[in-house]
Amino acid sequence: MLELGLKALAAYLLGAMVGSLVIGLLRGIDIRAMGSGNAGATNALRTQGKAFGAAVLGIDIAKGVIAVAWLPALVIPGIGADPGVSRSWMTLACGLAVVLGHVFPVWFGFRGGKGAATIAGVVGAIDVRLLVPMLLGWFVVVALSGYVGLATMLAGLAVTATVAFLDPGDWRLLGFCTLLTAFLVYTHRGNIARMRAGNENRVRRLWLFRPRAA
Repeated sequence: MLELGLKALAAYLLGAMVGSLVIGLLRGIDIRAMGSGNAGATNALRTQGKAFGAAVLGIDIAKGVIAVAWLPALVIPGIGADPGVSRSWMTLACGLAVVLGHVFPVWFGFRGGKGAATIAGVVGAIDVRLLVPMLLGWFVVVALSGYVGLATMLAGLAVTATVAFLDPGDWRLLGFCTLLTAFLVYTHRGNIARMRAGNENRVRRLWLFRPRAA
């Protein structure tokens, strides 16, 4: 259990290195005081431009990949591998911890992003096939509605449905994806409220059914 605890802690601390806040710190800005107030790639793109947004997205995805693809197999000197903890459980624990670190970063007052990019990294590292329904679902919903938050939540649901269809016997992965989807809904609760109020921002360039100019 010591190995599990140490690696989950390492994954959390890795997740707490929120891309937009780290880069923003170097530039002397805090994007949580700009735009939507979120520390994610979308707000970074809208307030700081494409290069900043792309860098943030890359960092946040990479955290999820590292936490799942590399950290569980890491041999900690003096600790070794705990035979009582399966590598699959270790992988899921590290995946959850890195997402929690991103959303509740200890380095930045526990105010981070919403976890979408890091979850994409985690899911892709667990099974790259799951990226297909996730990305396809995201692009389709954004293209049809313009709502990035809605697209993110439904992309998580698409991943969960895909796991249930492809491997319904893998209850650990199914439960993990269900938990991540529920967590995405939680972190996007503000988006849900704004959509219900009719004042949520939309991505106009991808919105297929926007009103045409007269």
